[in-house]
Amino acid sequence: MMKFLSQISLTKREKLYVVGGASAVVIFLFIQFLLFPLFDAKAKMKRSIERNERILQEIIELRSDYHFIKNSTDSIRAALKKRDKDFTLFSFLEKQAGRAGVKTNITYMKPSTETDTGPYRESSVEMKLEGITLKQLVDYLYFIESPRDLVQIKRISIKQSSSQRHLTVLIHALTYLSE
Repeated sequence: MMKFLSQISLTKREKLYVVGGASAVVIFLFIQFLLFPLFDAKAKMKRSIERNERILQEIIELRSDYHFIKNSTDSIRAALKKRDKDFTLFSFLEKQAGRAGVKTNITYMKPSTETDTGPYRESSVEMKLEGITLKQLVDYLYFIESPRDLVQIKRISIKQSSSQRHLTVLIHALTYLSE
């Protein structure tokens, strides 16, 4: 560059301005085309890492959910295999009512329609018991809430009757049946 400048007749001050201007242009080009893209790439990389960490965390949570559901499904499948082949929720509830001594207090038992929940069908029965004591209710609930038979209480409504010693109970019980 100096050789080129020595051939042009410029004063020392003008040569200094030309060298300074050329240096400024080189610095500008260095910053514009090397430094800024490097900083942008670094920022993009940081955002990409943060996004991928969130995705990884979501995958870990989904994996945990999957294992929980798989274990639940396996336990349901095992319980269904242990249960009698001719098992019906209606007859199970009626039998347990006899065991608890509340069979005569059943006002009605209404089976609900079966709905599909994955590989299983959900079967439910709504029943109303009138004139039972709290002890009879507790005994009956103990007998019917059976993890071994996959029977659970979905909903229960308890009202105290006018005699204050007896209860009117509406129970909605459900179980799962294999396809």
